[in-house]
Amino acid sequence: MSWRRDSWREYEILQQPTYPDKNELQNIEKTLNELPPLVFAGEARKLKSELAKVCNGEAFLLQGGDCAESFSNFGANNIRDMFKVMLQMAIVMTFAGGRPIVKVGRVAGQFAKPRSSDYEEINGISLPSYRGDIINGFEFSKEARVPDPKRMIQAYYQSASTMNLLRAFSRGGLADLHQVHKWNLGFTKQAEVDEKYEKLTDSLTQTLNFMHACGMNSDNTPAINQTSFYTSHEALLLPYEEALTRQDSLSSQWYDCSAHMLWIGERTRGINDAHVHFLSGVHNPIGVKIGPSATADDIKRLASKLNPENEAGRLNIIIRMGADKIGKILPKILSDIRSEGLNLVYSIDPMHGNTIKAENGYKTRDFDKITTEVKSFFDICKAEGTHAGGIHLEMTGQDVTECTGGAFNVTQDSLKERYETQCDPRLNADQALELAFLISDLLKKA
Repeated sequence: MSWRRDSWREYEILQQPTYPDKNELQNIEKTLNELPPLVFAGEARKLKSELAKVCNGEAFLLQGGDCAESFSNFGANNIRDMFKVMLQMAIVMTFAGGRPIVKVGRVAGQFAKPRSSDYEEINGISLPSYRGDIINGFEFSKEARVPDPKRMIQAYYQSASTMNLLRAFSRGGLADLHQVHKWNLGFTKQAEVDEKYEKLTDSLTQTLNFMHACGMNSDNTPAINQTSFYTSHEALLLPYEEALTRQDSLSSQWYDCSAHMLWIGERTRGINDAHVHFLSGVHNPIGVKIGPSATADDIKRLASKLNPENEAGRLNIIIRMGADKIGKILPKILSDIRSEGLNLVYSIDPMHGNTIKAENGYKTRDFDKITTEVKSFFDICKAEGTHAGGIHLEMTGQDVTECTGGAFNVTQDSLKERYETQCDPRLNADQALELAFLISDLLKKA
């Protein structure tokens, strides 16, 4: 079937809300369709060119941010702190690991969440599941859980405000490498990571002083005082994505202008389903989550559908299998695909396959399991002659206690101290920075 931006409506679709008022939904879609794009086609093309370098082993992808953005926790400080910790991680990987880092946030649109069940039960009361603030409310009440299309408008304006801040941060001086000592968020609690970071920043400062003596400074070298920062989210709520899909005036190609990169989740990657069909027609970089049930044939079919021209930088295969399963499944997949000559970015999501429920009822992830899966991913890619291209993290710049372990030493008992996520547990800033040092060592070895 030929592609139109609304042709996904003729396909089977999963993980969508049922709106009670169809006329209201149509009016909201019309309003969104008339609003300005959040990103531009040229920016998406630039990201694709940078991901082509990742595909060829010349750069590394750092993709991270909130599990799900929320309306209630929205604020400039949260966005700034997430941006800062991404900068910290990127500078650690670049300076210690020796590769350019492509920075992509799960931000300015990561509002919708797939759920394993349509309903959730608390104290014998069953209500529709919370599907993200763009769809319904987190509060466990009948009224809050009714899907409301007006939430798409609020998500759009929050995303626009977030994009405005990110553009200012990346171009307005905060990203200047001379500010590297000021990126520290001020609550690092364990000396080992803090000491490593201070040592690295001291070395970077010496390098910048040498460059300044050679005539290169923030005034004449944009790479010193600016950075590229891209946005991404799971393209789950297709009425929203369709409304923000626009035809580029220069190329006449269609782009989903809600984000620079979109991805398809493990639950919605059916080759003949609506999400794959929709994203096959836009020219943004695309990601697909690949879980332990996937086969090499699944990836080949997805590549044929989503990247028929085999374009480097177009398709990112995001592995999310779990520390206990990746070693049994991924080697065969990579071995079977290698002979196909496919231009794919391979990145690792070590979060989703390592989610457990603690004894006290909190959903959590163990830091040791996360690092084990990351190490396994690098080892397997090296053994199979494939580039370990990136990492995909649910993380925050806040001092939360949601994932156990690490030098930060969050225990199951301390989860309750600052467990603030509305969906899945996130790495806090300390844990994210600790992981960045591990990845920089793995990049050196690679």
